[in-house]
Amino acid sequence: MNSVHQSLKPIRSFARRGGRLTRGQRRALDQHWPRYGLSLGDDAETLDFYRIFNRLAPTIMEVGFGDGEALFAVAQKNPQNNYIGVEVHRPGVGHLVLRLHQYNLTNVKVFCEDAIDVLNNAVRDASLTELCLFFPDPWPRKKHHKRRIVQPPFIDLVARKLKPGGVFHYATDWQEYADEALARLDASSNLVNRAGTGIFSPRPEHRPETRFEKRGRRLGHGVWDIIMEKPA
Repeated sequence: MNSVHQSLKPIRSFARRGGRLTRGQRRALDQHWPRYGLSLGDDAETLDFYRIFNRLAPTIMEVGFGDGEALFAVAQKNPQNNYIGVEVHRPGVGHLVLRLHQYNLTNVKVFCEDAIDVLNNAVRDASLTELCLFFPDPWPRKKHHKRRIVQPPFIDLVARKLKPGGVFHYATDWQEYADEALARLDASSNLVNRAGTGIFSPRPEHRPETRFEKRGRRLGHGVWDIIMEKPA
């Protein structure tokens, strides 16, 4: 077990939510998981993107995709890319798998696992073109800030998994968390802020609006994007 894994593992950055699977979501998981699903027990140490997708292409991972609609939309618009989604909430996973089956998308695979476990045990170093983290749980109470996923060990882990020139794209509608994440990311010696140190990036047109983002805007929240690049 490496030191990053040890430092991240004791504190979970998410809470497993309840919620029932709909009949369609359950059927999608039962019938279509073999086509779209990935598991840490399946040859995880040597996860091969070429074998999984049957092609060589830029591979983009989204951590915590929620209901999967944003991931589905971007994958549908960009068939030239491979996408891997990671989410612990089974109804969200079932919803995405159902959508992938309905539209016969072949460029998306899904983990229903802890993202830290996936990154540590299933993703080769310097293999991802981009890693996206959109609207993670802000854990607003001060005593829970230690649960926020954007911590120095996570940043180091992300940088290790990105290819040279690869991108980490973070977005939140929680300003205090945005400021904290920006400071921590700017402090990294392995990533460079594309917008400049201490500056947020404008929302890129290719990032679809998520359900959490829409809800935040209805509540009057702003949205902050940070785009970091691993030097080539």
